[in-house]
Amino acid sequence: MVGHFQGIVLPKPERQFSTDVMVSDNVGRRIQGEVASLTGEPDSKKDKGVYVGVEDGEVDTEIKDDGLGDIWKEMSFALECSKDVVENSLSDENMGEDEDYCDHSFVLKDDIGYVCRICGVIERAIDTIIEIQFNKVKRNTRTYISDSQNAKDRYSNGTVGADLFEEDLMVTDIPAHPRHMKQMKPHQVEGFNFLRNNLVADNPGGCILAHAPGSGKTFMIISFMQSFLAKYPHAKPLVVLPKGILPTWKREFQIWQIEDFPLYDFYSVKADSRQQQLEVLKQWVEQKSILFLGYKQFSSIVCDDGKNQVSVTCQEILLRRPSILILDEGHTPRNENTDVLQSLAKVQTPRKVVLSGTLYQNHVKEVFNVLNLVRPKFLRMDTSRAIVKRILSKVNIPGARKQFKAGADAAFYDLVEQTIQKDQDFKRKVTVIRDLREMTSKVLHYYKGDFLDELPGLVDFTLVLNLSSRQKHEVKKLKKLAMKFKRSSVGSAVYLHPKLNSSENSAITDDMMDNLLETVDVRDGVKAKFFLNILSLCESAGEKLLVFSQYLTPLKFLEKLVMKEKGWILGKEIFVISGESSSDHREWSMERFNNSTDAKVFFGSIKACGEGISLVGASQIIILDVHLNPSVTRQAIGRAFRPGQTKKVYAYRLVAADSPEEEDHTTCFRKEAIAKMWFEWNEYCGYQDFEVGTVELDDSGDCFLESPLVREDVKVLYKR
Repeated sequence: MVGHFQGIVLPKPERQFSTDVMVSDNVGRRIQGEVASLTGEPDSKKDKGVYVGVEDGEVDTEIKDDGLGDIWKEMSFALECSKDVVENSLSDENMGEDEDYCDHSFVLKDDIGYVCRICGVIERAIDTIIEIQFNKVKRNTRTYISDSQNAKDRYSNGTVGADLFEEDLMVTDIPAHPRHMKQMKPHQVEGFNFLRNNLVADNPGGCILAHAPGSGKTFMIISFMQSFLAKYPHAKPLVVLPKGILPTWKREFQIWQIEDFPLYDFYSVKADSRQQQLEVLKQWVEQKSILFLGYKQFSSIVCDDGKNQVSVTCQEILLRRPSILILDEGHTPRNENTDVLQSLAKVQTPRKVVLSGTLYQNHVKEVFNVLNLVRPKFLRMDTSRAIVKRILSKVNIPGARKQFKAGADAAFYDLVEQTIQKDQDFKRKVTVIRDLREMTSKVLHYYKGDFLDELPGLVDFTLVLNLSSRQKHEVKKLKKLAMKFKRSSVGSAVYLHPKLNSSENSAITDDMMDNLLETVDVRDGVKAKFFLNILSLCESAGEKLLVFSQYLTPLKFLEKLVMKEKGWILGKEIFVISGESSSDHREWSMERFNNSTDAKVFFGSIKACGEGISLVGASQIIILDVHLNPSVTRQAIGRAFRPGQTKKVYAYRLVAADSPEEEDHTTCFRKEAIAKMWFEWNEYCGYQDFEVGTVELDDSGDCFLESPLVREDVKVLYKR
């Protein structure tokens, strides 16, 4: 293997914490605990190491006297003496004295750092360095434009060097730092190797990591970037991401950063003007560092029509300087008609990485738009052409082959989507799925999230609720609305309570809401009544409740309703996150809700509570309305059903019976089925595994649904 860390076995450094996570007995019980040892005394039971020729189990610590006892004691004494030398040599007062007697010869040990092989002095600890030893390899024949001009000359001319970086790119073995490697789970090791195989090769290209939310994608890419920068110090990583998750990235870097280098962004220094942004970009180019930009920030700079030199230079830097482009929540730029996707496609580096926990959003075409971003003209690549022909030969849709030959990739996308979604021949669906997986196997790494199986569990219900007579009257008027969005936004409010039927509901004020609540009868609103009943059960059971909606009016109504009915206070029992919430407010709300015993209910705008939001303090979730993108709803449920959750999670998706919302629910499930078929099908799955099943209320297994008040309006109960 070309280039890996050297390794030795030395005694564990003193004052190092050790953690025992799990002890198993013979009957399979799991006892979890954590033991922190602050002393340097070795514990033979905690750290037994590897015993050659000894089966698993308790090692017999009684050593019979074989005449070698004195020798073992002398060896133990010598080891303890060597520990003292290493520790004392770190103090300033002893350093000078030691140097008089030792001509240090430092070597890199992957579990210690730079250690003198003569006296044991540690020059630099391993957690402060990341240096990778590589053997020499054949130099790449490709050439890059020289970066010999100094930075001042480049900027004064309004240009930037077009080189990605000068070092040899033929090295394909970039290992993770030992500190990171110890923490990686198998799927993260696979992901790290997958990144290396795509990004550091003779013919590098982009790739997609489609790993489940909460599976540690951020940690894995942080580890890779640090190893990448260790080998290529002049590389310029650029991370483009939603603004709301930038604090999460910076926190993760503080935890896992080995080498201390700057992390630049425009938000923290309030770089709003192009001149201020150019100053930040210059620092990024000139130093070993990483740059973070929001999607809107990036596209606004690249698509800026301004002809002044500052704007042009900003554009050139962003398009020509990045040597690796990381796109977190990388399904965001999936629409080919948006500035975001078009601007990202202009970035010259072939090393583009998409990170996504919910890659499939609405249509097959969107997945291929992302594939085209990381691998331009994906369907026309040599590795794809034969498989495309194979799929076209299996599915007989008139004119599809002619359209594809004429350059209409959209015809292929539609063919695949129709086959997976509507084809009655299940075997044909399976063959198309296999072909898609073969086509994308080198550029798309999928991980379902088996780690979620270790959590207490998720029960995911959809409840179709019978509307009240007043609500049914409003729904008749609702069906006459021509605009689909208007039907959805007004309907979301009406299904909650008919009093929210005002055409001005999107601009309803607090005073209007207060006046409305003075005369409201909660029994007229089926979803409002369901919410209050579940909330009361949560209060009596000591559980916390999450409530999500894609619209603000329903959330504001319920927030005010709880204040009126329960006398609870915002910031004590009640918490809210919307798209307008600042990063500080989000952090404070999460921390208080998860840890405060007073916290009862959390209202969240469903799109504002995506990645970076952890609400594991709650175990009950209500989804008030049907979002036409099912992955958004899955992400909302994932705010509670994620690592750190200690209870079984119950999700209640509410659907208004005999309304346009019921049609939307059917459409969303078909979309979910495509994603499950594409990424999760295996030979043990049958057709029934991709259908939603009905459940009798008495067989639900949920004690909350045993309440007569909760179940009285339920027309149909589905369980995913």
